[in-house]
Amino acid sequence: MSTLRKLNPFIWIKTHFWKLTLLALVVFSAYLFYLDATIQHRFSGNKWQVPAQIYSRPLTLTLNEEITSKEVIEELELLGYRRVSKASTTGEYQYSNRKFVVYRRAFHFPDGFQGETILSMSLNKGRVSKIVNLETNRSIKSFRLEPWLISRLVSSGREDRMLVNLGQVPKHLKEALVLTEDKDFYQHHGIAPLSIIRAFLANISAGRAVQGGSTLTQQLIKNMFLTNEKSISRKAKEALMAILIDARYSKDEILEAYLNEVFLGQNGATGVHGFGLASFFYFDRPLNELNLNEITTLVGMIKGPSYYNPRRFPDRVIERRNLVLRMLFQDNVIDKAEFESLLDEPLHIATGASLIKGKHPAFMDKVQRELRVLLANPDLLESGVKVFSSLDPVAQRKAEKTIRSGLLSLEKARGLSKLQSAMVITDIDTGEIRALVGDRQTDYKGFNRALDARRSIGSLIKPAIYLAALEQPNRYNLASPLIDEPISLPDEDGKPWEPLNEDKQFRGKVSLVQGLTKSLNVPTVGLGMDLGIDTIVETLRRLGVEEKIPRYPALTLGALDLSPLQVNQMYQTMANNGEKIKLHTVTAILSAENQSIWRFEQAGVQEFDDKATYLVNFAMHKVTLEGTARRIRSRFPDINMAGKTGTTDDYRDSWFSGFDKNSLITTWVGHDDNQSTKLTGAAGALSLFIDYQMKQEPKSLVRRFPKGLGIAHFNVETGQPTEAGCKESMSVPAILSALPEKLQKCASKNPKIKEKKSFWEKLFG
Repeated sequence: MSTLRKLNPFIWIKTHFWKLTLLALVVFSAYLFYLDATIQHRFSGNKWQVPAQIYSRPLTLTLNEEITSKEVIEELELLGYRRVSKASTTGEYQYSNRKFVVYRRAFHFPDGFQGETILSMSLNKGRVSKIVNLETNRSIKSFRLEPWLISRLVSSGREDRMLVNLGQVPKHLKEALVLTEDKDFYQHHGIAPLSIIRAFLANISAGRAVQGGSTLTQQLIKNMFLTNEKSISRKAKEALMAILIDARYSKDEILEAYLNEVFLGQNGATGVHGFGLASFFYFDRPLNELNLNEITTLVGMIKGPSYYNPRRFPDRVIERRNLVLRMLFQDNVIDKAEFESLLDEPLHIATGASLIKGKHPAFMDKVQRELRVLLANPDLLESGVKVFSSLDPVAQRKAEKTIRSGLLSLEKARGLSKLQSAMVITDIDTGEIRALVGDRQTDYKGFNRALDARRSIGSLIKPAIYLAALEQPNRYNLASPLIDEPISLPDEDGKPWEPLNEDKQFRGKVSLVQGLTKSLNVPTVGLGMDLGIDTIVETLRRLGVEEKIPRYPALTLGALDLSPLQVNQMYQTMANNGEKIKLHTVTAILSAENQSIWRFEQAGVQEFDDKATYLVNFAMHKVTLEGTARRIRSRFPDINMAGKTGTTDDYRDSWFSGFDKNSLITTWVGHDDNQSTKLTGAAGALSLFIDYQMKQEPKSLVRRFPKGLGIAHFNVETGQPTEAGCKESMSVPAILSALPEKLQKCASKNPKIKEKKSFWEKLFG
């Protein structure tokens, strides 16, 4: 009886064999259907989350543009172009005798695609004198270099990759990859049983794992869909999925996915996936520009990116690279001479600085704030969008260096400590922010003083008050006399407020231009009160100030808290001839497929008459010649600039905002706890401005003379317009329509001074 019971299960299985087989086939088919659906869902859609890529501004080189060879070389080297004796492929340039030949890379700009091309550019006397497209041998007016990749906003998954298509992949890379990792890739159907047997026997013979049996397809499946668990069930699942994916997709599709998925190292906490990103991470250039040495290095690293880390274990990597080279030689992909020449080649690994996380945190903070407004759907930031910013990477690096070294110099020279600073650099014409520094630790991602520190602006407000006056040409001009005598006004609490000049002296009377040039407090207060506080507030609003503005007399001396960015916005409007453009960092956004998502198209607003702003800028130029910022002229005797210093009560804040032809720079120095710095604007912030410009190639300030403006002559005592040549007169630009038809006659004329002519003037006239 017990024997029969023991046989019953076998009898039952035998009886129901075909049913069980059919059930197993149904379950297995359902499982295959599930695996196939999983593969299709991942493989046919967006296979990966790709971080947003943030680019700098592209450098555009135009005929007659002011630029030096040094500036061009700095940009090319930043972009990873290699200097060679003869440029023959993309990413190379040659330079000799002020002439460049550049083999420019292809790039998809916001306004369209530009292919790779080779160009020559000549410089003469600091300007672009000639540009030739060497492929067509035609002269052209301008060309652009591709923008620098600033950063990649890595997704929460902590994987980073730069997608490439098979057409971008060098032929030798495909050959080396297949030969090293899966020689039968184009013959098998996802798995290679003979390879598994070979690997098994080799590992048994060696007594350790020396060879893998997985195909490229299996490796792709493991990386994309499975874990690293070592079990028979996982291996079986891997094999089934490899067969399915091989049946559904072409070999090229599988190979392209592998090239984008493979793990090739670690960038901090972020995994470096795919050859596209690894090319930049290890060699600082695009994949299609890698040479055979670099290609075989990356292929060799697949076996173990940590073990074969070229920055930590170069000897291991060279040995592994040479093994890959030997396989290429043995398979007749390369000849003996090339093989032997590469065996002793050093690795030439780049620093990896181009992909360092956290670069330029203050600038990137502003970019991300703008993106939160511009991209309503945050998922777009993980779809591979390309964000084009206004950053000038060369200017940013020099600004950061200036803050770091400049504060140390100030502290050492004056016995100070713990100074903080911020710097904002903008393009005057476009309102684009070129550089932003928010902390003396320029790589610190924290409180961003450039955007968020609100500090009293002191004398930086004065140009706004003088602009408000000069907008009324029938009442004021640069020669208008201002009273410089003791004054008493009620403050916000009704108590007497008695402002003083910096030197505690009173001059009785000064001209309007002198009041601004010398940054005199008392004449400015008197002028401001004559204009009215409401007029000053309205002027500040039109200049771009969005903060709440206090309406009491101390406003005339800068009792107004603004951030460095807001100060820069004020001065941008003045420096741009009265046209206000909102300061911004994001200029355009493209999708991963290079479709336009957004572009900055906000037109500037002409807030002020260009004649009035010209007069203010003329006065601010005189500030750099003979006023509080006269150190600029001593450092740059041949370059015209303009600007204004600012100092607040008890020397708590040191400010300077100044500009040359193209760039406006606002600098603040102070203590976070609002303690005295013992620094005037001229001693502190101006020093940083000068240090920065010394690192740059500043361009001399040139402003067109607006229609309706001319040189006029005024009596220095009365400010009345006079005839030319009067002894007691001053000559300044003025709005001609506001001058009376009948000019005051001279009490006495200046004696004519006969100028001595040089030999050449006598000869040529």
